[in-house]
Amino acid sequence: MMSKVIEKVGIFGATGQTGLCCIEHALKKGVKVTALVRDLSRLPEDIAPKINVINGNSTIKEDVLKAVEGQDAIIVTLGTRHELGFTTVMSDSLKLILDTMCETGVKPISVCLSSFLFMDPERVPQRFAEINADHKRMLDILQSPKYESLDWVAVLPPHIANEPSSNNQFKVNHGSSPGRQIPKWDLGQFMVECLNEPEHHHQLCGLAFPTLP
Repeated sequence: MMSKVIEKVGIFGATGQTGLCCIEHALKKGVKVTALVRDLSRLPEDIAPKINVINGNSTIKEDVLKAVEGQDAIIVTLGTRHELGFTTVMSDSLKLILDTMCETGVKPISVCLSSFLFMDPERVPQRFAEINADHKRMLDILQSPKYESLDWVAVLPPHIANEPSSNNQFKVNHGSSPGRQIPKWDLGQFMVECLNEPEHHHQLCGLAFPTLP
């Protein structure tokens, strides 16, 4: 069955580097963007007028509903900025987003996690252990039978580099990482494009440029 054309997308985590790249790519494609933003001061002045901005919190049901209802797809690039301690904010938020999608009939969603999830937890650097643990909770929630009707894509990037786009030269693997870094623009592009690419639905997607030899 042909996927529905995505004309409107809701983005959670829109003010981080990946979220902003997602916004840029979506706008370039002519997709209308709604962003749930907790701290409006973090939204660049040149971006704000081009999108629908909702001031709210991804852990509050009413705010999440405003960002999900009426959308064709959802993108989640939630992070903790520089906080590396114990947290369940990302996984709690994702569960609320997924429940709201089920209630409103929105099916496609891409979720940015980390390539650390391809590794044995004991090999993850200790300073990232708590963030990785919440990413694992996010992935477990995403893979729950409760949400099997959703067209989810788990995106597991390695180091996100502040490098120019590879111009579609990046590689995507299902179930493994093809390299050690990905330009942020490539990641933003994939987070948007994969929503309408059924071959990536229900997959753990590793992506990288340059790729490993």
